[in-house]
Amino acid sequence: QVQLVESGGGLVQAGDSLRLSCAASGRSFSTKTKAWFRQAPGKEREFVAAINYNSDETYYADSVTGRFTISRDNAKDTVYLQMNSLKPDDTAVYYCAAHRRGGFQSPSYEYWGQGTQVTVSS
Repeated sequence: QVQLVESGGGLVQAGDSLRLSCAASGRSFSTKTKAWFRQAPGKEREFVAAINYNSDETYYADSVTGRFTISRDNAKDTVYLQMNSLKPDDTAVYYCAAHRRGGFQSPSYEYWGQGTQVTVSS
């Protein structure tokens, strides 16, 4: 069974940092693009960041550029999202995704995790 499992979410205060992880099992995604998306209550799922298979291309939403960093460890088949200077607007369920079928920022990835909640209080 193919799984992407996120971890690292939680409740933090504005200005704090969190590091999300997403580990793959059931098959290897070490040669596939990986990404993070998020969905806030009452809003559509939105792109956060993406990274290509060898980490030489990264993409970020304007709202997180300069604060969030995506990285990956192919030996562990894990993708990370370092989130600094968190804001209340960053509150959402964060999903990792793998194996894109369209553009890096398009939600057309084939595999998705179950999500991890990030809540930022003011």
